[in-house]
Amino acid sequence: MKKGMKIVTYNVNGLRPRIQQYGSLPKLLDSLDADIICFQETKLSKHDLRADLVRAEGYESFFSCTRTSDRGRSAGYSGVATFCRVKSAFLSNEVALPIAAEEGFTGLLGTSNGYESRKDECPSIAEGLECFSRDELLKVDSEGRCLITDHGHFVLFNIYGPRAVQDDSERIQFKLTFFKMLERRWECLLHQGRRIIIVGDLNIAPAAIDRCDAEPDFEKNEFRKWFRSLLLQNGGRLLDVFRAKHPDRKGAYTCWSQSTGAEEFNFGSRIDHILSAGSCLHGEENQEGHDFGTCHVAECDILMQFQRWKPGNTPRWKGGRSIKLEGSDHVPVYTSLVEIPEVLEHSTPSLSTRYHPQVCGSQQTLVSMFARRQSIEQVISEERISPLFPSHEKFTSTPENYDSKASQIRVLGSRSNANILPSIVAKKKSRHGQGSQLTLNSFFQKCTRSETSDSSSADLKICQTDISYSQIDLNGVPSADDESGPSKDCRLNAIDNIQNEGQLDACDSDKEKRKVALQEWQRIQQLMQNSVLLCKGHREPCVPRIVKKAGPNLGRRFYVCARAQERVVVSPNLFMQQP
Repeated sequence: MKKGMKIVTYNVNGLRPRIQQYGSLPKLLDSLDADIICFQETKLSKHDLRADLVRAEGYESFFSCTRTSDRGRSAGYSGVATFCRVKSAFLSNEVALPIAAEEGFTGLLGTSNGYESRKDECPSIAEGLECFSRDELLKVDSEGRCLITDHGHFVLFNIYGPRAVQDDSERIQFKLTFFKMLERRWECLLHQGRRIIIVGDLNIAPAAIDRCDAEPDFEKNEFRKWFRSLLLQNGGRLLDVFRAKHPDRKGAYTCWSQSTGAEEFNFGSRIDHILSAGSCLHGEENQEGHDFGTCHVAECDILMQFQRWKPGNTPRWKGGRSIKLEGSDHVPVYTSLVEIPEVLEHSTPSLSTRYHPQVCGSQQTLVSMFARRQSIEQVISEERISPLFPSHEKFTSTPENYDSKASQIRVLGSRSNANILPSIVAKKKSRHGQGSQLTLNSFFQKCTRSETSDSSSADLKICQTDISYSQIDLNGVPSADDESGPSKDCRLNAIDNIQNEGQLDACDSDKEKRKVALQEWQRIQQLMQNSVLLCKGHREPCVPRIVKKAGPNLGRRFYVCARAQERVVVSPNLFMQQP
C-alpha cells in the first residue's frame, strides 16, 4: 500500500521552553501534525533525557546530545532530535518508523537497527570517511549535530549546522570539515543507490534571494558556493525542495534576529532547508526526468503561523520593545511526500529513547511508585496460581521487562536467597493509631483501592500492613495454614529459619542501615525525576519548575499545571532532601 507522509524540520531554540510554551511535549508535536519531526538546537544533555521531555504517546524519539566541553560547549549546547509518529513500535511496516538509526554521521557513535541486536559489534568508521583520523571524526560528532534514520525507501539526515563568524578561524575550519565529511557520506550513500533526504538548520543562506540584506559579494562566501555546487541546476545531485516549488518567492525567510525585532519587518534569512536526492520509487527503466524530488515531493513550504511576531502585536516603536515574544527565532519548514510504499515488518531501533536508562521503566505518577513495590510482594503469593507471563499481559515494551520480572521471581523463590525477604516485607507490625513511620520500607506497603457506588473514581489509599511470614509462598508450596501433620512441622521449621535470618538482618550495623536508607532516597528521587506528573485539576501533564528564590528550597524542582491561567502547584511535598 502506498501512502503520503509529512516531514517537518524546526529549530526550536531549546526544547524545554517550547514544551513549556505549548504545555506538554505531545501538544507541541501535535501542533506540527507530521509523521516525522526533526528538531534542532534542543539544548539537552544526556542527563536531561527525562520522560516528560523525550517521550510522547504515539511517537518514537531519537536524540543526539553534546559530548564535548570545548570552548564552553558543555552539556545543553546544540543537540538534535527526531520524532516519528507511529501506530506501533514493534513489528510494524510503517515508513515513519526507522529500520535503523545512527547518532552522528561518522559511524563511531554506533548504529542500531530494528531487525536484530548488534550490541556486540564495535563501532567502525563510516564508508567514505576512512581518510580522516578517529580524533577528527570524533571531534566533529561530539557536538550532537546529526541524527540519521533509515526509513527503507530513503535515509533521513537531521542536521544542525555549525555557526562560524567571519573572524573565528577555528570555527570556520570546523564548519568546513563538518560539511566536507557530510558530503562524502552523502556521496557514498548515493553511490550505493540509496535515496537521501536532508533536513535541518544548516546555517547557510545559499543565494542573495535567501537573505534580506545581501550585499553584492554575498554569494562569494565559501559555504554558500559549496552549498550551490551541490544543487542539480549547478551540476550537483541535490534538489533544494523549497526553491524547486517556489523558485522566485522573495522574503521567504525562516530565521530572524532575537534582539532587534527583525520579525516585525521580515528582516531575516532562509537557513532551514529540505534537500533530496536519488531515484524515484516507480522503477521505470528510463529514469530520465524521474527523481525522488520530482515524483514524490508534493509540496514544501514555510509554516509562518509559528512566527513569534504576528499581525496585531504592538510595534516596537510604539512601546512593544519591552514585550517578550514567546517562541523560537526560527519557524518550521515542511514537505509532503506521496506514493511512498510500506516497508518490511520491523521494530524500533535500540537507539530509541524508550531504551534509554533514564527513560525506560519510569513511573508515570507518584502513586505508581508505591504500586510498583506492591507488585513485588504480590508476585510471591501469585506465583503458584499464575504463569510467569500471564496471558492478560500485553507485550507493549521491551523484552527486558519480562527478564526483570523473571529475575524477581527467581530471587524470591530461591531458598539460598531467602534472606532477601525481610528487606521486601515489613519487619514489624505498624502501630495503629500512631502517625509516625517505623521504617522507610513502611512507605511501600500494599495499596488498597476502595470504591463506592456514589463515586465515579476510586480513591487509592496507601496503608501500612504487616505481611506475616506464614502467608509467604515459596516455590509453589502451600501456606502453613493449609498444612497438617509432618508437612506442617517442616513448613513451620522453614519459616522459623527465615524469621531467624530476618532477625540477624535486623541486627546489622547502623552504617549498613544508613546505606540502605540512602539508596532508598536516591531511588525515590530518581523515579520522581523521570516521572510525568498529572495536574490534579485538569488531569494533564505538568511542567517542571526550579525554585530560584533564596532559601532552603533554592534549586529544587517542583511541578505546576501547564495551563497559563490558574496554575496550581501539584505537590508541595516534592521538596525532598536526603536524611
